[in-house]
Amino acid sequence: MDRVDRREFLKKATVSAAGAGLLAGCGDGGAPAVVASAEAAAVQGPEIQWRIATSFPPSLDILHGSAERMAARVEELTGGRFRIRVYAANEIVPALQVMDAVQQGTVQAGLTGGYYYIGKSPALAFDSTVPFGLTARQQVAWLMHGGGLELLEGVYSDFGILPLPCGNTGAQMGGWFREPVGSLADLSGLRMRIPGIGGEIMTRLGASVQVLGGPEIYPALERGAIDATEWVGPYDDEKLGFHEIAPNYYLPGWWEPGLSATLQVSQAAFDELPTSYQALLRTVCAESYGDMLARYDAENPKALSRLVNDHGVQLRAFSEDILQAAWRESNAYLEEIAAGDATFRTVYDSWRAFRETAFPYFAGNEQHYADFAFRQIPSSLLSD
Repeated sequence: MDRVDRREFLKKATVSAAGAGLLAGCGDGGAPAVVASAEAAAVQGPEIQWRIATSFPPSLDILHGSAERMAARVEELTGGRFRIRVYAANEIVPALQVMDAVQQGTVQAGLTGGYYYIGKSPALAFDSTVPFGLTARQQVAWLMHGGGLELLEGVYSDFGILPLPCGNTGAQMGGWFREPVGSLADLSGLRMRIPGIGGEIMTRLGASVQVLGGPEIYPALERGAIDATEWVGPYDDEKLGFHEIAPNYYLPGWWEPGLSATLQVSQAAFDELPTSYQALLRTVCAESYGDMLARYDAENPKALSRLVNDHGVQLRAFSEDILQAAWRESNAYLEEIAAGDATFRTVYDSWRAFRETAFPYFAGNEQHYADFAFRQIPSSLLSD
């Protein structure tokens, strides 16, 4: 299967799997129709064993668990011939060294976020998300039908890696703060854990930024090394216990409005697979993309209610001056990096053109629906 054919296969598989995940759940109990044809083709292949490292602790059963479910599906659909063992953060390598492990051949693949590795190439941020970027649906649309994935394949090829979109968290929250941040001035000197370009923008807004892997965040918060942290959303954040130390929970997570998780696959290891296994791996990753989003959308509302009603968390909104300053600095930062990095400019131009079309569309019909319908069931969770 040549490169063009593989990309077309993935486009169709991802859209179908995302739909199956959102509408039918893509749960453990049944196989979505999207993999039916792959099942028969792949089951006759050779015996192969892979190792996958993730950037996440094993307690996160949606995020880290997506790699485990993906491995189980691959094994199931190959009759046990293609087996993948999954390792959590710090079992083989630290959370933020997964890409290095793939490059070095320590593992065949890693489930992680491209924005952890902007030191290698700033353009990798677009593989995950950037501040005031695309929502989950817009992100997958840009990747699959807006040319985004093809551009990112080019970026990753310099590192011997093939990126397979493998999940999305949906819109993330704005993080946990020991003390309320009522205005832009309150960010000055704030010590916050936040990765990617979001961290660069928080630095510009006056915060002192640290980049920590998931397992390191709670201890840093507990001993007072940081004043605030962001992670994903209510379901994961409750498991990690951030509310026990920092009771002020902010929204929105303007730096991560629709974060994609990526299976970074060693191109050399991928090329050694039979074509049937290559197609199956792509399809199962596509299935995982919709499944992860569906799981978070099902669990986050319940977890947020528990955090506020059972744990006494104060849910707060960022002030207008923080959002306006963040918007200005985010767009300025992207333009500055694009001016000095040709690879970043190529990806950024595609992404920006897509955003300029998508945002006005979503601000129309869907936003009008949300503005009216969502208010009909008022929430008592948000603090004054």
